Amino acid sequence: MPTATERLPCIGVVLAGGRSTRMGRDKALLDWRGQPLIQRQLDALHASGVDGLRVSGDRPGYQGVADAQPGLGPLGGLAGIAETQAGDADLLVIPVDMPLLGAALLRRLRTERAQARGLRCADHVLPMRLRLDAESRARIAGLLQEPEPRQRSLRALQQAMGFAEIALAPDEHAQLADCNTEASWNEVNR
Repeated sequence: MPTATERLPCIGVVLAGGRSTRMGRDKALLDWRGQPLIQRQLDALHASGVDGLRVSGDRPGYQGVADAQPGLGPLGGLAGIAETQAGDADLLVIPVDMPLLGAALLRRLRTERAQARGLRCADHVLPMRLRLDAESRARIAGLLQEPEPRQRSLRALQQAMGFAEIALAPDEHAQLADCNTEASWNEVNR
């Protein structure tokens, strides 16, 4: 664990390995104001001050990391990132389908409650910050072995790790609109 004067590197992670079945087309490549949505998310993470960027999912144009075990959802994607990350780090994890996320909110998640093993926005699974170390790696690996799909989830990981939460202001809450369907995409993209 870092001391008060040391800080773990913070790696921004975009979860972009899903099949986009509810959207009916690849969400990561949707046009968001002249650029692919995945690039918009990477830009938001960069603006929040992370030390590096990673993409979870087989995205050759973005040096994506394939899921450790395909078909296991975001937890499987996170496991792939964990396998390729040398040493301990804080991961600032966002989904590809939240185009309204702002750098200021992501900066809050990155910096507030620095000693917490995990931090999320109140009543939301994503975005989140996870301390990636031996304990969290073991928890991820253990959860991936669970037969019940609900136990192979980011929510189950957060419960197991005792995540802390930050309260959101109304304008911050609006940033967490996700675009899983064509209708929700059209609503956010007006």
